Amino acid sequence: MSEPTAIDSAWLAAHPLPVHGEGTDKNSRGRVLAVGGSRRVPGGLLLTGEAALRVGAGKLMLATVASAAPLLGIAMPEAGVTALQEDADGEIAGEAGVLAQESRRCDTIVLGPAISDRTAAARLVQQLADDPPEGAALVLDAAAVACAGPLSGRLASAFGGRLVLTPHLGEMAALCECDADEVARDREAVVLRTAERFRAVVLLKHSSTLVAAPDGQTLLRYAGGGVGLATGGSGDVLAGAIAGLVARGADPLVAAGWGVWLHGEAGSALAMANGPLGFLGRELLPQLPRLLPR
Repeated sequence: MSEPTAIDSAWLAAHPLPVHGEGTDKNSRGRVLAVGGSRRVPGGLLLTGEAALRVGAGKLMLATVASAAPLLGIAMPEAGVTALQEDADGEIAGEAGVLAQESRRCDTIVLGPAISDRTAAARLVQQLADDPPEGAALVLDAAAVACAGPLSGRLASAFGGRLVLTPHLGEMAALCECDADEVARDREAVVLRTAERFRAVVLLKHSSTLVAAPDGQTLLRYAGGGVGLATGGSGDVLAGAIAGLVARGADPLVAAGWGVWLHGEAGSALAMANGPLGFLGRELLPQLPRLLPR
C-alpha cells in the first residue's frame, strides 16, 4: 500500500473549490438539508447547519424533532425549519413522507448529528436508501454512520459516488461489525475497504484523519488540528462543513478533504489564540470563512 497523500497546501491548490463570483445567487450556491437532533441534544443540529452556511452553501433547511424545531428556528433565522414527529424517547419517529419531500428540494443531505439512538437513525437511513432523491448527495454522521452497515448495498446503489461517511473509531467498528482495537490496528486498510464497499468517500476521524475515495485505492491524510478538537459538537461542525462544500458543487472527495482541513485549521487557530484545550465546538464556526480561499 502506498503512503497516503497529505492534505496540505499543494493538495488544496491542486483541488480548488468551486468559484462563485459576482452575480451568484443563493440557489446557485446549493441547498443543504440537515436532519438530526433529539430531545436530549436539541441544539447539536444547529452546529451542523451553521457550518454548512459558513463554508458558503446558499440555503439551509433544518429537520428535527417537533419539540426543538421552534427553538432552532429562533436561534438560526437564516434557516428554514421542518418539525418532525418524535417518539416517546424524544427521537425522530418514522417520517418517510416529510423526509422525501424535503430531500427533493436539496442538493445535499446531512443526516445523523445529535441523534441519540441508533434505531431511530437506522429508520431514517433506510428511508433515504429506499427512496433516494435524484442527484442529491448524502453525508452520514454519528449514529447514522454507526447503523449503516446492514444497508451498505442499498446505499451504494442509491448514492454511490455521492455518499460521504464520517465515523470515528467506535462508529467505524460498529459500521464494520468489529472491535475498535481491530480498526485501530490497521486503519488504512479498514477505511479503504469500507470506501469500496459503500462506493463512498469515508473519513476515519482521529488525531490523524484518513480520507478514502470510493475506488478503495486513493487515500488522503490530515495530521493537524490538535487535541482540542476532541470535544462535543466538533464532529457536528465537520459534517456540516463537508455538506456545505458538496452543495456548493465540490466533488465529494474534494469537499471531504477541504472540510477536514478547514476543521483542523480552525482548531489550530483557536489553540494558538486560547490554548490547546477548552475551546468549544461552536467557536470553530467563525473561523471557517476566514480560512476559505478569497
